[in-house]
Amino acid sequence: MSKVRPFSATDSVKALLRRQVRMVFNDTARGEAPIGHSEDALTPRGSIVRTVHADVVSMMVGGMAALLLQMLHPAALRGVLDHSNFRQDMLGRLRRTARFIAITTYAGKVDAEAAIGRVRSIHERVEGVLPDGTTYRASDPHLLAWVHVAESLCFLDAYIRYVDPAMNAADQDLYFAEAAYVARALGADPVPVTRAEAEDLLRDYRPELMVIAETREVADLVLKPSGRNPAVAASHLMLGNAALDLLPRWAGRMLDRRPPPMSALPNRLATRALGATLRWSFRGWGQRMLGIRAPWAIDGM
Repeated sequence: MSKVRPFSATDSVKALLRRQVRMVFNDTARGEAPIGHSEDALTPRGSIVRTVHADVVSMMVGGMAALLLQMLHPAALRGVLDHSNFRQDMLGRLRRTARFIAITTYAGKVDAEAAIGRVRSIHERVEGVLPDGTTYRASDPHLLAWVHVAESLCFLDAYIRYVDPAMNAADQDLYFAEAAYVARALGADPVPVTRAEAEDLLRDYRPELMVIAETREVADLVLKPSGRNPAVAASHLMLGNAALDLLPRWAGRMLDRRPPPMSALPNRLATRALGATLRWSFRGWGQRMLGIRAPWAIDGM
């Protein structure tokens, strides 16, 4: 009969870190719990999408960078500011986005398709007029394609920078091919299926992008540490600087926001260390629960 290993101080630290991560991504007041793995998920076991989306820190950096990039499009900006409570509840907005990604990556197909249907229904009701008189619709395939290409490039680039700098080109292409299903299901068109296609599409959108006062307002909301906890504020500042550092140079110039040059390397090292610590705290859970390639990832966000 094998002995049961006693619960050690290391186990306690790991459990505390896991609990803190789940509190960030799940609204416990609403009864939310981590999304578990399903064998019937839209993405199969061992897929690149599962592996990339499982890393907490790189997804947070990529998510913040994606939002900064997406808001450069005037229709995306107006849709968020005019039809959501983003100003009052930015964390809630980011939580809902993270939960949607978790459900469409790891939950069963029925739950994933239902989540996609709910988002499409919301998009159908979001429309308005830009300051120049141009109308916009959140369900516009062209606008949805912008949102998708911005976030998919940011998620992947953050993963490469902070987790797997040696990721090969074939796996990078596979990430876009695997992520394409959800984008198409939401109504996006065109949808890139390789990295080269994604970079070309991003380049095609540049003439449509601009910065106005409200773009900077959103950037301030995303980047400014909130709350009174000094540790949380320091982590927020670090992740925000990592997000700015991840943006294409032209996007940083448009926002007039770049981290101080001398701080870029130390901030990258600190962000990488935080990511490694959280992967250590979840070591062994991800491969067993989520069916991913790496053995360190989490069992739901």
